[in-house]
Amino acid sequence: MTSVLTLNAGSSSLKFSVYQGGVCATSGQVEQLGPAAILKSDSGGKRELGATDHARALAEILTEIGPVTDGAPVNAVGHRIVHGGVDFSEPMRLTDAVMEKLRLLTPLAPLHQPHNLESVDAAIAAFPDAVQVGCFDTAFHRSHPWVNDTFGLPRRYYDAGVRRYGFHGLSYDYITGYVRKNYPELADRRLVIAHLGNGASMCAVQHGQSVASTMGFSALDGLPMGTRCGQLDPGVMLYLLDHEKLGANEISTLLYKESGLLGLSGVSSDMRTLEASDDPKAAEAIDYFVFRITREVGAMAASMGGIDALIFSGGIGENSTTIRKRVADSVRFLGIECDDARNEAGEEDFGKGQARLMRIETDEEQVIADACAVVLSA
Repeated sequence: MTSVLTLNAGSSSLKFSVYQGGVCATSGQVEQLGPAAILKSDSGGKRELGATDHARALAEILTEIGPVTDGAPVNAVGHRIVHGGVDFSEPMRLTDAVMEKLRLLTPLAPLHQPHNLESVDAAIAAFPDAVQVGCFDTAFHRSHPWVNDTFGLPRRYYDAGVRRYGFHGLSYDYITGYVRKNYPELADRRLVIAHLGNGASMCAVQHGQSVASTMGFSALDGLPMGTRCGQLDPGVMLYLLDHEKLGANEISTLLYKESGLLGLSGVSSDMRTLEASDDPKAAEAIDYFVFRITREVGAMAASMGGIDALIFSGGIGENSTTIRKRVADSVRFLGIECDDARNEAGEEDFGKGQARLMRIETDEEQVIADACAVVLSA
């Protein structure tokens, strides 16, 4: 029986799943990486880990899945790799040559790429006989038309790889596949998918392909996120350099780790905490988050000439009834209307307007496991 381990390293979490014979045997994650991490799994419940980085999180995961694998060989380990650059648009074996190219992309995704590649190195050490498979978050967006792929810079920069890559591609891949299977009438329609979590982005999908994304050259652009700024006037960067005299490392820390919901609220990067807070700055941070989503729904719809369904996914999109309702109410001009009772009940299809309104739980690990099966059978 084929056994596959999937590893999905995010900026603040490390998710895992074990698939045996194509069926998920166990899954879980180490979340809140930092001073007070927690490991949650289907098989072991929940336990506090204390101060934990990505390396220790992986060690804890390997211990956790030991009883499940029970000494059986792991045939493949599938990895979410945030940045595949221009060259990598399909899942592939992670050879030494491929890994070297992926390390060169670290400056384009400094919050994620190092952790992704460290997980690969650790998995090679733990499972030296397993096939290591990389699945790239940027791959789904390689179908962008040129106008949604470029910046207004001299053409030589585009040719050198300075372009809109888009991210969260594994999530969008899963959602489009799920729609095609379960809602075939929408499969070739105009979908706007909102992946809302600690990292957040939106994608316009038409005929099952990405045509536009809110994220661009890096995972900073577009929506405000847990600690990332989202869209920012480039002039602000020049101001920080020239007048605030901030260095590159200080600016990187500011934009990646001190901004977004955390920076706006001064309270937390976690939407659950903000929604429960009485602090007016927490409410303002949520207001800005909703405003930016509303604005980008319009932009994504415009890129396709309309919208047939708005789909929420990700930790916030799947769990916050308030965010879903506020966004839906803000885009009623697009023919979207929220059925409040069905929204509160967490139903998958909860709209009652001309355009569909949906909540679909994403499963990036399933996409990774499916890719491993394809690579193993090649």
